[in-house]
Amino acid sequence: MSSKDSFIVGLDLGSTKTCALVCEPVQNGKLRVVGLGSAESKGWRRGVIVNLDSALLSVKKAVEAAEDAAGVPISNAFVGVGGPHIKGVNVSHATVLGRTPQAKREVTGEDVRKIFQAAQGVSLPADRKIVYAERQEYLLDSQDGIRNPVGMVGSRLEVNLHLVTASTSAHENVVTAVNRAGIVVNETIYEGLAAAEACLTPDERELGAALIDIGGANSHLVVYHGGAVRYSGVIPIGGEHFTNDIAVGLRTPIPEAEKMKIVWGQQDPSNSEEGELEVASVGERPARTVSYAMLGEIIEPRAQELIEIVAQELDRSGLRGMLGGGVVLTGGGGKLGGLIGLAERTLELPARLGQPYGLEMMGEALPDAAYATLVGLVLHGNRLRFLRATRNAGFGAKLWGIFRGGN
Repeated sequence: MSSKDSFIVGLDLGSTKTCALVCEPVQNGKLRVVGLGSAESKGWRRGVIVNLDSALLSVKKAVEAAEDAAGVPISNAFVGVGGPHIKGVNVSHATVLGRTPQAKREVTGEDVRKIFQAAQGVSLPADRKIVYAERQEYLLDSQDGIRNPVGMVGSRLEVNLHLVTASTSAHENVVTAVNRAGIVVNETIYEGLAAAEACLTPDERELGAALIDIGGANSHLVVYHGGAVRYSGVIPIGGEHFTNDIAVGLRTPIPEAEKMKIVWGQQDPSNSEEGELEVASVGERPARTVSYAMLGEIIEPRAQELIEIVAQELDRSGLRGMLGGGVVLTGGGGKLGGLIGLAERTLELPARLGQPYGLEMMGEALPDAAYATLVGLVLHGNRLRFLRATRNAGFGAKLWGIFRGGN
């Protein structure tokens, strides 16, 4: 077996569960799954850590389970970061290539690197930090839509970027919890991007697609067009809201409400209102029988609220009419029964459930929307590691352009 340093590890600290995934690089450039571990998340509230010790314990349990399954110790990981504090913004930066505004010369890889770094030098509040930056396109003089300008000739180079920023304190609490569990953070990766990495096809990124990653406390929205991220945001509704609605509406404990939500998600939407199910009551009261129709009356208003907010965000992005690839719902909440049909009707766009792919030996558990972020973390982490290795070997300028969407 390979040395422990060659393994790629993803660590997803969710508000409901914490998961660790260990993968081994194989000869074809892909990753093979060798270990998966999970634990119930503790110490989280509304998508942020509120009790560091509890969150730390969840990380330790998930890592230990993954280590036992993989048979190797985990020393470092690519870690997901998300939550209500995440914000996306588009920025641009321009530079003159020659000694005078009219002088022309060939664009070099160093020019691309410098302008990419300079564009990230935007002024941010003291409590914000950049967690992700993606090139959207370059502009060279009057020509736009350029993906890799290296080798082209011009006088003025401009780049458009999409930046994802996070609360510094919320971000550092995630890093601290992982570090105190004995794990070095290779890099933090935006969870919405990770889910997109695992679920979207290249054609969907190119034609335009909106990915909605429905987690426990929040949902992340990432909009792609022209092969790049154009918009990102957080919707303050997640699976926990559906569970709480069921618990209140049917006066049942939270664990029972969660079970009922899962049962609802497994129903055929065409006959989801047929039949009955037994509901445990709070305290010493006897169990009751309710119809699926009653359960639907509780779930559907929250689902409608979620999709309507998505519609508002897509309108704000200005890309709603440019999503040739439609909408992809993923995350554990994406499996909620009837949600895909509701998204299609409300947004007037094709919709599908996004299940992660791209790893070898994923087994029966991992090809599930609930693991989209986790799978995406190792996929994206592997790409970052490969990129840096090739850059250090002297081929970086070209491969950096390719990685960022160049041809």
